[in-house]
Amino acid sequence: MNKRLPHALFALTATVLLTTACTPAPKDNKIADPGTQVSGTVELWHFFTEREADAIDQVVKDFQTSHPNIKVTVKSGQDDSKVTQAIGAGTGPDVGLSYSTDIVGKFCSSGAWVDLKPYLDRDKVDLNQLNATTRSYTEFQGKRCAMPFLADAYGMFYNKDLFAKAGIAGPPKTLDELTADAKKLTVKNADGSLKQVGFLPLFDFYENAAAHLAPATGAKWLTGDGKSAVGTDPGWKTLLAWQKELVDWYGYDNLTKFKASLGDEFSADNAFQKGQVAINIDAEYRLAFLKDQAPDLKYGVAPMPTSDPARYGGGYVTGNIVGISKNAKNPEAAWELIKYLTTDDAAVAKLAGLIKNVPTTTKAITDPALSADPDFKAFIDIFTSPNSLTSPPTASGPAYQETFQQFLIKYQSGKVTDLNAGLADADKQINSVMTLGG
Repeated sequence: MNKRLPHALFALTATVLLTTACTPAPKDNKIADPGTQVSGTVELWHFFTEREADAIDQVVKDFQTSHPNIKVTVKSGQDDSKVTQAIGAGTGPDVGLSYSTDIVGKFCSSGAWVDLKPYLDRDKVDLNQLNATTRSYTEFQGKRCAMPFLADAYGMFYNKDLFAKAGIAGPPKTLDELTADAKKLTVKNADGSLKQVGFLPLFDFYENAAAHLAPATGAKWLTGDGKSAVGTDPGWKTLLAWQKELVDWYGYDNLTKFKASLGDEFSADNAFQKGQVAINIDAEYRLAFLKDQAPDLKYGVAPMPTSDPARYGGGYVTGNIVGISKNAKNPEAAWELIKYLTTDDAAVAKLAGLIKNVPTTTKAITDPALSADPDFKAFIDIFTSPNSLTSPPTASGPAYQETFQQFLIKYQSGKVTDLNAGLADADKQINSVMTLGG
């Protein structure tokens, strides 16, 4: 089974090197005239592997059938270091498929990925066919250097058998209910160590990144002028106070020892799949892992619990992005591939069904075949909820989230005792990092 890259903060992925190209690169950033015959070879690099890489191959094959003059060579399992190195060396890439929306601000502001507006305008592509959230995280300061390639919506998975055994009727909808259920679902060994955890609240466990949990309290990352808001937005204090209270109830040392005994997130030994953790924050792609690795597990899917019931129904939304490198040798063919993968409704729906990610066009997202699965439909509802949030792009990329993560690790361990002072200091650190560009 495939292993995905860590979703939370650090990913950017993949790109493309051109092997041969019949359509020459434009000079002086000029693009071809409308109706120009596009041909040549592009090499697509992406981060997917195994089952998901097979899905990419199927849709690329469809593209080549409809675009017989363009040949696509695909390289799977590529990481973002190869992307940035290739761009910096001027040797490529052509098209890159990145795992992280957090890199958009850096790629757009630096020019590493080209502005797609000239292509969109020439081909009269209606951006309103894209989901509004995905439009927001694929541009930076008015420059669109990326297009959304499927999306992820985060919600809550819960173990129905463990809920029934604990006498819990349904999934928690508020953070207070989550705390109460987590305690009921926790089982200890005779020596007092943790055997089963209701909810593992550590920020360095699986998908428990700050960005993924922020929708629970509506916490905002940035102020209106682009500065850090973690020290002033009340949502962060509410979230962290709740998290630390639950950490202290378990005992930080108990949790870290328990966490160390758990399997890899993307292996068959995933703690939720093994019944070691009863409630877990995760995205829609977990459905495919469950079907493949834990077919007998009885589970349910629900939106993330919230501090305010009025915010219930949403979650965290992110996704993959795709763009053209500034030193692409066949940008016209690269654009044809990108346009097909991100705006052709049939292609988007097929990819979503095969990979089990959320489609990003408004028409594909209403595909009845995708909504037939009630669990997948739950994630579509989260994706389209007005209460869902994403993390804003900045010129420093994911640096502001990485800096905050360092604070969170200290805070949950008890090394930071004054939350207000700690958040104020985190504000300063984040602003400094963003000023320096990451």
